[in-house]
Amino acid sequence: MAIKQTTNEGLKRAYLITITAAEIASKIEAEIKKIAPQVKMPGFRPGKVPANLVKKMHGEQIHGQTVNDMIRESVDGMLAKEELRPAMQPAVSLSEGYEEGKDAEITVELEVLPVVEAPSTDDLKLEKLTVPVSDEALEEAIANIAGSNKSYKDAAKSKKAADGNQLIIDFVGKLDGEEFEGGKAEDAALVIGSGAFIPGFEEQLVGAKTGDEKTIDVTFPEDYQAENLAGKEATFDITVKAVKVETETKIDDEFAKNLGLDSLDKLKEIMSGQLEQQTAGLTRTQMKRQLLDQLAAGHDFEVPSQMVEAEFEQIWAQLQQEAAKEDNPEAAIKEIEAEKDDYKTIAERRVRLGLLLSEIGQANNVEVTQQEMQMLIQQAAQQYREEDRERFMQYIQQEPMAAAQLRAPLYEDKVVDFLFDKADVTTREVTVEELQAAIEADEEDEAEKAKSAPKKKAPAKKAAAKKAPAKKAAAKDADEKPAAKKAPAKKAPAKKPAAKAAEKKPAAKKAPAKKPAAKK
Repeated sequence: MAIKQTTNEGLKRAYLITITAAEIASKIEAEIKKIAPQVKMPGFRPGKVPANLVKKMHGEQIHGQTVNDMIRESVDGMLAKEELRPAMQPAVSLSEGYEEGKDAEITVELEVLPVVEAPSTDDLKLEKLTVPVSDEALEEAIANIAGSNKSYKDAAKSKKAADGNQLIIDFVGKLDGEEFEGGKAEDAALVIGSGAFIPGFEEQLVGAKTGDEKTIDVTFPEDYQAENLAGKEATFDITVKAVKVETETKIDDEFAKNLGLDSLDKLKEIMSGQLEQQTAGLTRTQMKRQLLDQLAAGHDFEVPSQMVEAEFEQIWAQLQQEAAKEDNPEAAIKEIEAEKDDYKTIAERRVRLGLLLSEIGQANNVEVTQQEMQMLIQQAAQQYREEDRERFMQYIQQEPMAAAQLRAPLYEDKVVDFLFDKADVTTREVTVEELQAAIEADEEDEAEKAKSAPKKKAPAKKAAAKKAPAKKAAAKDADEKPAAKKAPAKKAPAKKPAAKAAEKKPAAKKAPAKKPAAKK
């Protein structure tokens, strides 16, 4: 095997690897001898099939597999010999016109990671903006809990049900006069106006009194979770067993005990912690942006264009999704199109910051433990169907680059935490509005830095080597975060919604709406 470097420009490298026909033939012969004892053929005892017949029967398949194996081994050997650190998966192609009996020429193109000196962490100064929990915010949070844990008392039997009243009912649902599975319940609690039951159900019980019996007509929604009921017209025979009115919820120790706590003070303590946690994420974002600005200052090294393009694609996908939700999507898309170059510069800044954080982590022995990695894999596997999870976990364990991609965000967070501990941090109390304004100001500042950044001259274009199209990485939020050092992962098992076992609940009730994922 011969290796010849054909390109060495900046971070770009290209090599021509030649595997001689003799080397390939020798490897094929060795493989045939290895498998011949396992081959069965009529007229021959097991293990006695001549090698020439094995080659005649399986030669094409063995040749293809052998060449693929030798290409992979030669590329791995070249990367080790040349001490290369690929930024992304190298593009590898076999020369056109190759056939058995000829030398195999393999073209390898890649970008390498730049050599970056870990910046000093001795003079970091950060301001931590915190939001104290006010008495008003705490009272409001507890009042919200009380509002979602309402209590009711029996009303007079002559009371006609109205919005906000609770009814205790028995009901039987029927399709074409026949009861259907899941359409029956006893002592079901229904609050008129809550929207907990299918459209038209609650409205027809307005004015009902204790002891009333009535039949109502409803139509199940087209997207109802039970396919046998979706879009169907049904009747419900209903008996009103009680009409109840809301009672005032007194927020005291008894209220806290009904929630399973010892006292009202304990409830306040828990809620105070939750409110602090809600703003802790904003505080971390604000501190992290200060940190990254300090790290970015004075570092303007070349970064791999493939990593920048991958980061830009993720930012761009997020921007397009957000633009599509605007009142005027076309205008929103036109606006971001006008600033496309600025977003590319932001992507370059994030890649550079990601590399800086990586170097700092390596220089200071920051690591993701095996236990932490296993937790990451298990969490990621939950996105897939149960039957696909084992395959996904095996795939991550067998593919180092896919594992690195999964590991990168946690590694970055651990490096950031390490730097927070090293920094001289001063704390200042602010309101939530002031904290949010500080973060928005940082976002605008990043955009301004992008606009004012000097535009680097693009290198001369080269003929691109044949390569498979890159697989698109999962989009992440377009928040200020360095790009993780990673290679594109191979496609994981197709993700499908996991089928949940049907719960035993009356079919009249609506399926709870899915809660939208919170933006970071």
